[in-house]
Amino acid sequence: MSVALTHIALHVNEFEECIDFYKQYCAMLECHRRSDDHSKVVWLSEPGKEREFILVVINGGRVHEQAEDDFGHLGFAVETAARVDDLAEQAKHDGRLAWAPRAEPYPVGYYCGIRDPAGNIVEFSYGQPLGPGAEHLDT
Repeated sequence: MSVALTHIALHVNEFEECIDFYKQYCAMLECHRRSDDHSKVVWLSEPGKEREFILVVINGGRVHEQAEDDFGHLGFAVETAARVDDLAEQAKHDGRLAWAPRAEPYPVGYYCGIRDPAGNIVEFSYGQPLGPGAEHLDT
């Protein structure tokens, strides 16, 4: 039997703000939206990956209060270490920076953490064996 991870769903309190965050910081696109009297749901994906993996955002959640020693996060790879720095600088300006950029030994690489409007941490990394830039790594 084949199994594939297809989505992660976040129940958020700041619905439209979270959608805007993932569009701005993660370059995700809205590929589906629906609502009824009780809920709103938006599917977000990387361009061209709408049938591979999506992030589902659902309204009505509570603020996610993550402890300092809780490293749970969503991870996004970027093309360069400079892009990690750019995102961290933007997040600092926006009051969203959770983890300043730092480098750790392979396979962790160079990364920062940014809080979305619902309090979830999103990691942006370069130098991991996944995603953009991985093909240039010496393992």
